Amino acid sequence: MPDPTRDAGSPFGSSDRGRSFLNQRIAHFVILEKLGEGGMGIVFKARDTHLDRPIALKILRPECVANPQQKQRFILEAKSASALNHPNIIHIYDIGTDAGVDFIAMEFVPGLPLNRLLLKKRLAWREAVRYAAQVADALDAAHSAAILHRDLKPGNIMITDRDQTKVLDFGLAKLMGEEEPATGSATDPDPAETRTSSGLGTGAGLSVGTPTYMSPVCRRSRHWEGNSTRAPTSLPWASCCTRW
Repeated sequence: MPDPTRDAGSPFGSSDRGRSFLNQRIAHFVILEKLGEGGMGIVFKARDTHLDRPIALKILRPECVANPQQKQRFILEAKSASALNHPNIIHIYDIGTDAGVDFIAMEFVPGLPLNRLLLKKRLAWREAVRYAAQVADALDAAHSAAILHRDLKPGNIMITDRDQTKVLDFGLAKLMGEEEPATGSATDPDPAETRTSSGLGTGAGLSVGTPTYMSPVCRRSRHWEGNSTRAPTSLPWASCCTRW
């Protein structure tokens, strides 16, 4: 039976996920190459034809298009990051839908995710301290705006070609004091970085984030925020430091 979420003329019609988007035009963005994928979306490098610049284009997975909760989470990701203006947080340019494809246009950051960088070299302690300080400052800015990232891990921290950090992927972000959007679980391609999220809201759900990098506070508690948010959000970074 045909999948009703896949338009016959849409790039989603191909079983070769991602490759069929190459050279396709979504809104005023032309897709150039695939950069990666996560629990809810596929990320491409694209060219903004209006401003003639490279951007990163995140596209909602086809299996999530018909799920209103997943679409709500996708929109929340864009709104959370766009509400922040910080040199170590990814910049959001636009969000929209074109021909049934939901997308987020964001800053293209040349560099490597921290998890891939750690496979290539061992960080000097001064590098680790500098990166940690930058990420901590970014998280402080987010917390000051009442935004919790909730999925801080090496794969969501980009080290740019200019040796600066960028915090990525606010897909599990939450505004302090607001109810949890009802979602299913989201799984990254790497089984060691499976993300869990609440299925029924904050009152009756599981812990949220990537278990490998969650703090003990997050693992034990189904609901945490307020003054306790700084430790649960920063401790995964401390966990990463012990692995270096």
